[in-house]
Amino acid sequence: MSDLIPQLTQQIFNGLSLGAIYALIAIGYTMVYGIIGMINFAHGEIYMIGAYVGLVTLTAIGTGSGMPLPFVVAAMLVVAILVTGVYGFSVERVAYRPVRGSQRLVALISAIGMSIFLQNWVALGQGARDMAVPSLISGSVQFHMGSDFDVTLPYSRIMIIVVTVLLMVALSLFIKYSRMGRASRACSQDMHMANLLGIDTNRVISFTFVLGAMLAAVGGVLIAITVGKLNPFIGFIAGIKAFTAAVLGGIGSIPGAMLGGVLLGLAETLAAAYISSQYKDIVAFSLLVLILLFRPTGLLGKPEVEKV
Repeated sequence: MSDLIPQLTQQIFNGLSLGAIYALIAIGYTMVYGIIGMINFAHGEIYMIGAYVGLVTLTAIGTGSGMPLPFVVAAMLVVAILVTGVYGFSVERVAYRPVRGSQRLVALISAIGMSIFLQNWVALGQGARDMAVPSLISGSVQFHMGSDFDVTLPYSRIMIIVVTVLLMVALSLFIKYSRMGRASRACSQDMHMANLLGIDTNRVISFTFVLGAMLAAVGGVLIAITVGKLNPFIGFIAGIKAFTAAVLGGIGSIPGAMLGGVLLGLAETLAAAYISSQYKDIVAFSLLVLILLFRPTGLLGKPEVEKV
């Protein structure tokens, strides 16, 4: 019993770091849906590509180059953000813009096709096997809570939480105060009226895809540094989990995506610790089913009002 509180504290910390990654990816889903009403199912692959670009950048720099660690991590993040931004723009132009006026099923099939293409594109270029990522950030903070179990907070997971919080604050301020942020909010409320008022809606939609891709790239690089293993298929399951988080919090709501990611990460971690790691996915998706049954719009989502 004396170890119960320290163990719970450890699992909550682990869940918060995992939920932060889900939140970074989920924002891309919720922003795209909030503006054009479509789901970007190729978004998980953008996250995967960001992780690979970070690894390639690290390989180019070299772990023994003698450069300061903050510079190496910053270089990985910057290059991954720039490259995945181009990928996000390309996905919108190739897979979404040509079918934007079609039925949603057409856009869904197009997105799934793009997802499969990107998976195989990376598998052909980098190989389908697992690739090891050198451990850059070692060490941890340990807390002794009066029991035989010490709470361990690895620096890599602390970095995930800190970077995610900073990005969330910056994104919220950008959406609220910047000109592009105001245009994005106008497009999410009424695309046709925004177009009539002189807002370049195509530019806003492209920007939304690029911004979502950049946030997913940050998550990919951070999780690669922390877990230390990559393969071309990590984006599929991460994308599904992030989509679940977006629906859980309320698809179309940025605070909802953040909340949904954190809740999903906590649910998975606690289920793996206190039930079984084999049941963590069942618990996560069961949570989604319950939300859809009792609150279909998600925790922070608002019901759609049909305009007449």
